[in-house]
Amino acid sequence: MKQDTIKITTAPTGTVIAPELHSQFIEHLGSCIYDGIWVGKDSDIPNIDGFRKDVVEPLAKLQPPVIRWPGGCFADMYHWKNGIGDSRPVTYNGNFGTYKTEDNSFGTDEFMAFCRLVGGKPWLNINMLSGDVREAVEWSEYCNRKESTALSDLRAANGSKEPYNVQLWGIGNEVWAGGGNMTPEMYAQQYRKFASAMPSFVEKTPDGITALPQIFILSGPDGNKPKERVKWTKDLFASLAQYRQPKLDAIDLHFYNWNVGKNADDADDFTEEGWYRVVKNCLEIRDVIDEQYELVQQGIAAFPESEDTNFPSPVHKCDLYIGEWGNWHQSAFFAKDALWQQCSMRDAVTSALTLDIFHHEAEKLKLACCAQTVNVLGSLFLTEGDKTILTPNYYVYEMYMVHRGAQLLADEVETAEAAEGLPAVMTLASRKEDVISVNIVCTDYSAEHEVLLTFDENVFCNGGETLHADKPTDCNTAQEPEKVKPAVNTTARLTDKGWVVRVPAASVNVFHFQIANH
Repeated sequence: MKQDTIKITTAPTGTVIAPELHSQFIEHLGSCIYDGIWVGKDSDIPNIDGFRKDVVEPLAKLQPPVIRWPGGCFADMYHWKNGIGDSRPVTYNGNFGTYKTEDNSFGTDEFMAFCRLVGGKPWLNINMLSGDVREAVEWSEYCNRKESTALSDLRAANGSKEPYNVQLWGIGNEVWAGGGNMTPEMYAQQYRKFASAMPSFVEKTPDGITALPQIFILSGPDGNKPKERVKWTKDLFASLAQYRQPKLDAIDLHFYNWNVGKNADDADDFTEEGWYRVVKNCLEIRDVIDEQYELVQQGIAAFPESEDTNFPSPVHKCDLYIGEWGNWHQSAFFAKDALWQQCSMRDAVTSALTLDIFHHEAEKLKLACCAQTVNVLGSLFLTEGDKTILTPNYYVYEMYMVHRGAQLLADEVETAEAAEGLPAVMTLASRKEDVISVNIVCTDYSAEHEVLLTFDENVFCNGGETLHADKPTDCNTAQEPEKVKPAVNTTARLTDKGWVVRVPAASVNVFHFQIANH
């Protein structure tokens, strides 16, 4: 058995892990929305007001901080008024091979109801490609206006007298490709118009004026193109730096761990070589975060000062978001339901490693959305008829909930190389009050590892969980829905050197330690 060492410093680093790093993304692609989330109130499939019960209830347990909708590429052709009221036109959805009619039965009001059911804040992506400024403004008015107007009254007639108070607004989506094939300069021109036109929502009280905080999100670069993504971000901020700046609060980077091309295999059919190739490639996202964060800071720093001393320049700040991320296997392009793919232990391990990168980078990255929640790419749920399957990815999110809002801790790892420079054991530690949670992800394809954990304070182990399968290719299906699920890990033992635990090959593990002298 191979042994590794993890040294953990129990004093918090000062970095808080934002819960929003565990956010979700749903889009009208394949069977993500229809059959995945929305089955309709008259369906024989158990539902809560039309929402698939066996998706809503376990997703609500995860308390997704933010849910992004309606796209993605679907947003580029989506006209929100088609999705409200009793009479909704049938349109056509050809995005990414979906190739079927869209009855618009899942629209704004349904999305808001879904967010309430599962506890997530809404992120709406406006239609910049085929829509216009007025359409975006009216959508904002429909969602957020408290005073009685034609649009707020329409919302009330559709079931919600109270405003939805949507704070997150994506201004365009992947505008460098399907969102318009724009240059950064073209996009900056469009962004200025949309951001300037979006209404504000204020309330006068005896104590003064309060405003609904709104976050306007730039369409960031294609994170998978190293040269283009650097130039895009530089050119975008250079264009925005000219003259007066519009309101901007965040930029949305997209990055996928591509498993395509001549070496591509399938999600549940791969060799040891395929395991290491895909697992190792997921680590690139850390370099992308570091790079893009620095480019954004440089871009903001170059914004000019106002020459009017009576109206000084505002303090500009632009957070880094990742609106889409996950494994993308080649077979998803050819699935009957567009972008449907299975989820094996390899996907669970890469998801765990990616989330741990987000946790480590929490000073730079403030929000990230898994693509996508149901039936598409790196999903948490797969549905088949009246069956709902929780994928291994679901359990990673469940196990990792302990880190939300926790203080990041410093750690040092001594481990062997699994293959091609990939560490055999990777870790993350966080602290909430006097409880320390330690993730140990074993990337070794075939060998169990023994890990020595040392702390600079006395601790005792409160137990742990392990997500593991008989084979790395294992996954959950309608026939075997619980083939891969967490199990209690009881291996922890105290030695004269520290705590020793065992972790299986190809596994995700979380151990909990209580500081003893508090």
